[in-house]
Order: sequence, then C-alpha cells, then structure tokens
Amino acid sequence: MQYSDLSHWAARAGKWAAGYYSGLRDRPVRSKLDPGEFLRQIPLAAPEEPEPMERLFADFETMIPDAMTHWQHPRFFAYFPANAAPASILAEQLISSLACNCMLWQTSPAGTELEIRMLEWFREAVALPPGFSGLIHDSATTSTLCAVLTMRERALQWQGLAEGLSGSPRLRIYASEENHSSIDKAARLSGIGQSNLVKIATDESLAMHPAALRKAIEEDLAAGLTPAGVVVCVGGTANGAFDKVRETIEMAKEFDLYCHADAAWAGSAMLCPEFRWLWDGIENADSIVINPNKWAGVQMDCSIQFLAEPDQQASTVGMRPEYLKTHGKGGMVDFNELTIPLGRRFRALKLWFVFRAYGLAGLREMFRNHVKWIRAAELKLGAEPDIEIVTSSPLALFSFRLAPAGGDADRLTELLLQRINDDGRIYLTPSAHRGRNAIRMTAGTFSCTEEDVMSACQVIREMASSLTGAVKPSPASR
Repeated sequence: MQYSDLSHWAARAGKWAAGYYSGLRDRPVRSKLDPGEFLRQIPLAAPEEPEPMERLFADFETMIPDAMTHWQHPRFFAYFPANAAPASILAEQLISSLACNCMLWQTSPAGTELEIRMLEWFREAVALPPGFSGLIHDSATTSTLCAVLTMRERALQWQGLAEGLSGSPRLRIYASEENHSSIDKAARLSGIGQSNLVKIATDESLAMHPAALRKAIEEDLAAGLTPAGVVVCVGGTANGAFDKVRETIEMAKEFDLYCHADAAWAGSAMLCPEFRWLWDGIENADSIVINPNKWAGVQMDCSIQFLAEPDQQASTVGMRPEYLKTHGKGGMVDFNELTIPLGRRFRALKLWFVFRAYGLAGLREMFRNHVKWIRAAELKLGAEPDIEIVTSSPLALFSFRLAPAGGDADRLTELLLQRINDDGRIYLTPSAHRGRNAIRMTAGTFSCTEEDVMSACQVIREMASSLTGAVKPSPASR
C-alpha cells in the first residue's frame, strides 16, 4: 500500500466505521471467544511477501470485531468507558495522518500551543483558578506517578534523583482505601514502596476520616518517618467515593504535604456547576488529574494533569540535554519536561474537536442524563425484593448484590454477574465493599440512552430470577 492509496482505504475504513456504529447495539457487548481461540487464527510468522490490502481489510472485517469487547457499545456499563465521540474519532484519524511527535515546541508548534489553549478551556470549564496550568498525559496512571515522584523529591529536597534512595529517610504517603490501584502502583514504582502507602479508613459516606489521617501522620512523625504527600479521592473507581476535599487538603497542608487529587472519572462532570460541591476545596490541591477520555467523549488516550506549581514536577521528571533545547525560541513550554516519556502524541486536537463539535452545553447535558438515568436504575433495582444496593454515588455509579433470604449472597452475586455477562446484552464488572461481593454499574458511553440503561434493569431482573427461583430458605430463615 502506498500513500496514493490512502484516499480509497481511508474512505473504506470510514464507511466500515459508520456501519459498525449503526449496528453496535445488536452485537453482544463482550466477545464470546475462549482464550486462545483468536490466536490460533493468526499465522505463526509474518508474511515474506506483501499481501493485497483487499485481503487484509477483509480479514479485519471477518476476524477482529467478533473477537473484541465493544467499549463503545451503548450498553457497556462496566469499568469506566474509554470514550469515542464521532468528532474525536475523526480527530484521531487526522492525528494518525499527521504522525507527529509533540515532544517540543519546535517539533510541533501547533501541537504545543493548542495544548496550552485546551488546558485553559478545560480549566475554565470546570472553574479551577487561573493559576493552574499543566499538560495532557496518556493515562491517569502516568499523571499519578508523576505526582507521587514529585512528592518524593519534594520531601527529599530533590536529592533522590542524584543520590538515589539508599540511606534516604523512609517516606510515607497517605490515601483512602477507596483510591484506585494506580496509587499503589505509583508507590511501588517511585521507590517509596507499597508498605509505605498508608491506607486511611473511610466513614459511612466512604470518605477518608480526617481525624484518622491526622493520627497516622502524627504517629509516623513520632516514629521518625517522613510524610511526603496525600492522595485525595474524588470519585473512586470501585464505589464512586469522594473524600472531604477541603478538610483533607487543609489537614495535609498543616504538615506541609503535597496533595494530588485523583478525579480521573469524576472531574469531567465538574463542567456542571451543580456537581462542584463534590470537590469543594480543590483549588488548594497541588496536582489534579482528570481523564476526558473516560466521560467527556474524547478518544483514548487523554489524561489532563493540572498543576499549581509545574516547576516542582519539571524539576522531578524533566531533563533538557543540548539536543532537546529550542534555541532562539524562548517563552514556550516543552511539555516533555513535565512527564516521563519524551515522545508525545497530538492529544490536544481531540479536545479541540470535541469542545467545538458538541459545546459545553452538549457535554453538560450528557453528564446530567447519565447521572439521572443511573439514579433511576438504582431506585428501580433497589425496589426488587432480592436485590440490595451496596453503595451509592452522587454521580453515575452504584453497586448492588443479590441477597435473597436464606441464600449465599456472595456466591449468588458472583453467579449473577457471570450470567449477565455471558448473556451478552449488557456488560458489568465486579466490585467489593466491606468484604462483601457486589456488582458495579456505571453509565458514560457517548451513545448511551435512557432506554439502554433501563434495559439493563430488565436483564438484571431476568438473570436474578433465574437464580433466586432455585434458592430454598435455610431452616433458620423459615
């Protein structure tokens, strides 16, 4: 295939994509293949001679879609969505066509300056103070790792980078039990260590106990340890939990600790003023991560990290050898100095397309609908005699379990999830709360409708009935 063939095959791919999306609701959400079944269809070695594109595209059409879990399916209620609004899909195609590396201003003037402006647009849209700047990473995991590395170096007065961690004070960071596993990964990869990530207990509302946080910090100081930072939970992955943001950050600041707020999922909803009470006090954070690719329709990968003082992160993860200097063009940021990878994709283009194609009003309407529909589904399922709502979030997420009288609720919940996902009409994921099995449901896919959410209630009821009908009450419950 040559560049001259692009117009034909790009049009062919666009036609396929349009057909794929128009029929997506009729496909099972999750692939029904067994492990290894797809692998056996692929030859063991690459072809020696070029193959015609017609054959390659035909193989894609017949082999790939049925072997995929369809993340853009309107009845995908699992994990958090990896979204793709149509305008974002188009932007991604153009990004691939440009095939640029936005590592420096001089390698991508439009890429760098559009990223600056998109961060300003997003910052204004969620009502963060103008002092915040930042960058677009690939994922929240990278954003969080950069923040935790900055916590480490700030606590060590930036000596760890040069001297290593051997002989350094034992550092401690603090986070809610509801935080995402990326916090654990950051503790491990930063050299701080898993055992030095202190998990603080939560209250009935799933928020970190501020008093318990204070106690943990004071005990560590008394033991000669060095507190380095706090990770604030703003919409936890498992249960949609929110810490008391203002209280938690103010307490951390009493001890001069760096604060990173994980709002990867929930942060996009702050485009709606009525949800901003959930992160009251966020303006006092040092670092905030928000993933527009989770809920705002922007194609993966697109994770925004806002920074109150970007120089601290640049001093931690940035390097500027002679061959990366932009001579004679001062005043512009080189975004690679705020992150771990040198190479960077043109992610800002997707934000530009989505903001302009749907407007803030359109995005707000989507968030509000998802929250409204999920709350309606929670109420509907909660009214079922054998279904127990386990956790509830102010946004578009809740968890439930199957708990009939006399039944083993943990086992039945596990079986229910298996039956739901094997059925294929919807897709949910497991969760757990206070040692109990649960099933988690969230809505966020760009094409999701109220009918899709309500249909999930019907599927859940059907599958639950097929299990509870066989449950016989134990003698103690008669």
